[in-house]
Amino acid sequence: MDHLPGEHSPDPAAGDAPAVLPDVAPQLRGLRRRRGLTLEAAAQRAGLSPAHLSRLETGHRQPSLPMLLALARIYGTTVSALLGEVPAERDPIVRAGRSEPVEADGWTYRQAGGPGRALQALRVHVPYATRTDIVRVHPGEEWLHVLDGRVRLALGDSVHVLDPGDSAHFDSLTPHRIGAAGRGGAELLFVHTLMQSPVAELCLGDGGAPHLH
Repeated sequence: MDHLPGEHSPDPAAGDAPAVLPDVAPQLRGLRRRRGLTLEAAAQRAGLSPAHLSRLETGHRQPSLPMLLALARIYGTTVSALLGEVPAERDPIVRAGRSEPVEADGWTYRQAGGPGRALQALRVHVPYATRTDIVRVHPGEEWLHVLDGRVRLALGDSVHVLDPGDSAHFDSLTPHRIGAAGRGGAELLFVHTLMQSPVAELCLGDGGAPHLH
């Protein structure tokens, strides 16, 4: 299999991954190559190690929702497209029975809006917040509405606890973390804009400070 300069071969010791997101691995590799990015360049922009991104592209690791959002923005696409959910015609109605849940790293989410739109809507089950949760920084806006449970939202230096019925609407260039305040998790509606910027991309870090590129 051909590789871009500096691209690593799949890690044979990584083992077989569960087929939770069967279409993501080939989509990630194909989109990266069409953008002309090496494994190292794409990994740096996403705040991941090249080895981690390589495992995502070969299906040996499954991406969490924040990772999918990060990679979708970097590659100029949507989470729906990454999951292969691109219907021939856009239907303005999203039926509950047609939205299959997707699970990754404790997050469970369903599409609540149409694919291929600049405005992405999801229904999300958020796991309990920990100090290692990902800090995100990216252009655009985010809106969330708590349906059940309590949500801990860190915005910059402030931490807010949201109860059912509470909402938050914020500029996503503000470093932010989202997690449940209780160990049972929380349910929320989550809407974000798909925007790109030459000076700032969504970046991920394992609980550390975010980076602007």
